Order: sequence, then C-alpha cells, then structure tokens
Amino acid sequence: MGHPPLISIGGEIMQKSRARRVGALLVGLAIVGASACGGDDDAATTEAPSTEAPSTEAPAAGGELEGMKGTTPRGAEISDEWLAQVSDYWVSLGNEALTDFNYAAEAYDAAIVVALAVEMAGTDGAAHANEIVGITKDGTKCTTFADCMAIIADGGDPDYDGLSGPHEFNGNGEPLEGSYAMLEFGADNRITEASNENLIAASAPESAIVELGTTTSTRAGDGQLHIGSLLPETGSLAFLGDPEYAGLVYAIYEINTAGGVLGKDVLYTQGDSGDTSTDIASTTSDRLISEGVDAIIGAASSGVSLTVIDKITAAGITMFSPANTSPAFTDYADDNLYFRNAPADGLQGAVVANQIIEDGAASVFIMNLDDSYGNGIAAVMKNVLEDAGVEVQGVKAYDPTAASFDAEVGEIVAADPDAIVLVSFDEGSRILRTAVENGIGPKIKMWYGTDGNMGNALGENFDTGE
Repeated sequence: MGHPPLISIGGEIMQKSRARRVGALLVGLAIVGASACGGDDDAATTEAPSTEAPSTEAPAAGGELEGMKGTTPRGAEISDEWLAQVSDYWVSLGNEALTDFNYAAEAYDAAIVVALAVEMAGTDGAAHANEIVGITKDGTKCTTFADCMAIIADGGDPDYDGLSGPHEFNGNGEPLEGSYAMLEFGADNRITEASNENLIAASAPESAIVELGTTTSTRAGDGQLHIGSLLPETGSLAFLGDPEYAGLVYAIYEINTAGGVLGKDVLYTQGDSGDTSTDIASTTSDRLISEGVDAIIGAASSGVSLTVIDKITAAGITMFSPANTSPAFTDYADDNLYFRNAPADGLQGAVVANQIIEDGAASVFIMNLDDSYGNGIAAVMKNVLEDAGVEVQGVKAYDPTAASFDAEVGEIVAADPDAIVLVSFDEGSRILRTAVENGIGPKIKMWYGTDGNMGNALGENFDTGE
C-alpha cells in the first residue's frame, strides 16, 4: 500500500540499506526524565553500585545478545500509526519495509523545520537559516507542517514541536533537550517491543545556553525550495540509511500534499554520504552544490560531516544533520548555517552511564570507535561513572577497519569488568562475536551500546556472521 509519490526526485531512490550527533553540554548535565514505567532515573538518588560478582555460568546456545542494553534517540510522541505510514510510503517508492526506525523522526523533522523556516523568511536563500532556531521555540505551539503554516499565514510565529522532541534549539542550532529509548535485546537477538517504550529524558544545564547568531551569507534563492540528502546508502552506517531516507521523503511528501513552500512543491535530490573511509560525501556534496540545493539533510556520521561542512556552508547552503552528536560542532565556525536536531553525546553518554550505575556495576570497561563520536561519548561516560564511584578499568579506542578485534577483547577479558560499553557502528557485530567466543558476551557480562549500534540490524548482522 502507499501513496503515489508527490515529490520531485533528482536522484534514484535506493533500495535496501540497513546511525548518529551532540553539543558542549558535557558539564553539569541533568537527567530530568524517567522511564515510561515510572521509575526515577536521577543519578543523584541512585543507590551505590553492587559489589556482587557477575554470573560465570556458561551461556545457553542462541540469543547471544540477550540482555544487552543501549540508547537511541526517541521522541515521546511517535505513534505506531506514524511508523507504519512512513514504512508504507517507503515501500510505495519501491523499497523494502523498514525494520528499524533510527533517526527517521529526526530526518522528518529536519525537513519540516527547514521548510517552515523558508516560508517564514519568504526566501529559499541563505537568509532562511536565520529563522530555523526561532521555528523551534518561543512562539505558538504546533505539531504538524500544515498547522504551523496556518500560524505563519496569520502573521504569527510557530513553535514546532516535532516527532523527535520539542527541539528548543540553542542559539548555536542544537537541542538543549533529548529523549532516549533504553533498548534491550531479547532471546531472538532482536530489540524487545517493551524496551522501545522505556523513555528517558535529559537536558543540558542553563550554562550551556548561547546567544542566537545570524549568517553572513548572501546566497539568493530562486523561489523554490530544493532539498538534498547526504545520508548513508553505503558504508559503516548504511543500516541507518533506510530509516533516515524514509523519514525525509515522507516529510517532503506531506509538505507538498499540504501545498508546498512559497506556493511551490519542494524539490528533492538524494545523495549518498558513504563513510570516512571514502570520498563519497565530498563527491555528493559537490554534486548537490552544483545542482543548486538550498539545504542538505545530513550527514549521519559526525566524522563525515566534518569532512564536508566547510564546503557546504561556504556555498551558503544550510546543513541540517538528523544524527550528528559530536561536541566538535557546538562551537564550529559554520557561519550559522549548520544545525542538528539529535541531542548531544553529552546527554546520551550520561543516560547510558546512569543506566550502568542503576544496574549495579562496580567496574566498567569502555570500548569505542576511534573518531569524534566514539571518543566524545566515551569521555562523557567515563566522567559520569567515576563521579558516581564506579571504577573505569579501561577506555579502549579501536580502528573500525581492523581485520580482527582479538587484542581489544583480550584486554577486556584480562580486566574482568562487571560491565562493558561498546560505542560502535557496523563493526559492532564482529566485536560482539569475538566477545562471545571469549566467554564475555551479554549472557555473562552486562553489555551496553549507543545509538550507533543499537538496532535490529546489529542482531541481524550478528546472526549472519557479518
């Protein structure tokens, strides 16, 4: 089922694929929410970690990932109905049904915010970037594109609260609040349905708030909003591609169904970001710039975004990532043209650390991808854990292109921690398989992941040996 596409596609919609963001919100972080079950997640009231040793019983065969927990951004307002609509529309474009929805809502909201900003500014030129922060705060609340457009038509100022959260952008174009699902793998090596509803909210301290800036770019528009995407069709984050592409194109479909922007349909050109091991993102960015796009949604990877942000913003084009979390972007010299609606790694790192504390681990080993994302979130977790009296026995940054992870896993075996944190992308399945083979898998030790690896794609890759 599905609707006929009402968007102009400048590039072929890819089939099948199989995901990540942040701010300088690393100090004084406050966890302000609780799980949907009603438990209090405030670290300040967390009991002291248990000193009880983990079980050393041999694991049963199968379901090797059972019990592993981890975070993914998740707005509290996402309904099963909306998820089904996104998947159905994606299928109507010739793609397979979605099994994961990581960053689908963020990509959807990114397109909505950009479209509303263009309408508010009256131009698809660079000046629309000056309206983006205002679209997310300090106006009349609205939750759909159509309702927000009605407010603008009446001369008002919309405050868009999207599917991925209330946004409430800081002056530097990133959210001060985040909401996460604390996911957990079940006996089938897939995310349990119940854990999808276990939501935890977090917010940055007031000290993180900065003043709103404006762009100096004078790039003029042509009166028709043209959005390009820079998302992972290939590479180590390809499992995030489908949900992000699907959320984005569904937003454009809804925008055009509601009458478009500036009285015209929004145009769309799809682009692949690849990963940091290739020049795909640079090539795609050059193509999108040459085609005259007004805004680029992406990249997913912080490392990839850092390779192209300068050329995109220098062209006077808005760059809006649905998944970047690295603190490197908080104070980046982007001429106020870069935005992100995924919460900062400082928020996510604290949520994971507090879960570890709540679960009673007395010692932790952190293994993380050696890039701006992995190193940044590992640093946050280490600080939060140590402040709570949990021993961090090691922080091991690894090369994701390594032929094996025997040495790294060997260090963890030697340390013998209660809990292990894995900050990874696609390669996480191979690391976990090595851990299982060495007797320290999730059935023996407490394992935790983050948004780069927590999803059904991890279980699928583990099962197939990828």
